[in-house]
Amino acid sequence: MRGSRVGVRGSGVEGRRSRLGGRGSGFGDRELGEPLRCMTGRTRRVEGTKIVQRRAVPAVLTAALLLTAGCSADSSDGADPSGTDRGASPTSTATQSSPAGSPTEQAPPAKGSVKVLRTVATGLNSPWGLAPLPGGDLLVSSRDEATITRVDAKTGKKTELGEVPGVSPSGEGGLLGIALSPDYASDHMVYAYFTSASDNRVVRMLYDEKKPSGEQLGAPDTVFRGIPKGVIHNGGRIAFGPDKMLYAGTGESGDTGLSQDKKSLGGKILRMTPDGEPAPGNPFPDSPVYSLGHRNVQGLAWDGKQRLFASEFGQDTWDELNAIEPGGNYGWPEAEGKGGGSGFRDPLAQWSTDEASPSGIAYAEGSVWMAGLRGERLWRIPL
Repeated sequence: MRGSRVGVRGSGVEGRRSRLGGRGSGFGDRELGEPLRCMTGRTRRVEGTKIVQRRAVPAVLTAALLLTAGCSADSSDGADPSGTDRGASPTSTATQSSPAGSPTEQAPPAKGSVKVLRTVATGLNSPWGLAPLPGGDLLVSSRDEATITRVDAKTGKKTELGEVPGVSPSGEGGLLGIALSPDYASDHMVYAYFTSASDNRVVRMLYDEKKPSGEQLGAPDTVFRGIPKGVIHNGGRIAFGPDKMLYAGTGESGDTGLSQDKKSLGGKILRMTPDGEPAPGNPFPDSPVYSLGHRNVQGLAWDGKQRLFASEFGQDTWDELNAIEPGGNYGWPEAEGKGGGSGFRDPLAQWSTDEASPSGIAYAEGSVWMAGLRGERLWRIPL
């Protein structure tokens, strides 16, 4: 059982993590990044956008980029997620609340075995979201500049599509996650999650490659609005699932009570149609809420069996990788990490908040791959 590892409720002060910023160093680590954004086994600061490869990791993984803006320089050696060294590395065990296919005892790659193949692009300011285009190029969002940039995956050439109007960058808020429409080949729509002056919202915009640079984004059409905003914990990751529904990870914006409130959009994973309506089959009638009890969701990914996983910031004890089930309650602020008690789902893996900070995740080769932005590492979590 957790004992002292239960989250603080409604205190307004988050111990080591101030309400005035992200983890550790205020706004310097503002919970940025996309799947696999920092390499493992290195203590140096890594800059630019990098492709990594571990032995024969397939192209779907090696094509994922490491956006490392905002990485702290105080990282330690990389640690495998299924190990127990120092008692701080991510640990994973099957529990009654865990679905079939929980992480198994599988030998992780050696520390430091991930190698940088090449630098794809440099000079990106506050990169946060990334969406691969057909053909391999990448769209990258800038949280602070509120722009979307196209990066040529072969040459590294950067072309600005334009600025997204209505974005109000502040603290951890700004232009966050981006995703392509599931019908992108025919509609050319780009979705974006951003912080406005009044809330966090999701919009979609037409991407017209024929127009001049800086003028290629159409006027935003608001798909979904009303997600709580704050200086911290704005969530922001969006992704279309195998079911072609739009999923959005939200934060509780520093108000811990929102996470357990089924009527609030804060501290949730939302599931909606591409038009922003509650998706058919959601666990709560006429609601976009898919799961609750989250603090600040950072990554979303599906495995080959269409199971959804999410990475999440804890407070003072444990960060988490969760297997997401419809209607699942993941405990915050009543619980942090495993052993949260009846009615809460334990994470598949957890790791000490002192060790690293999770950003995005991706699935490949039977594992979830998770970047630690603060801590500059890449973790592999076998499923």
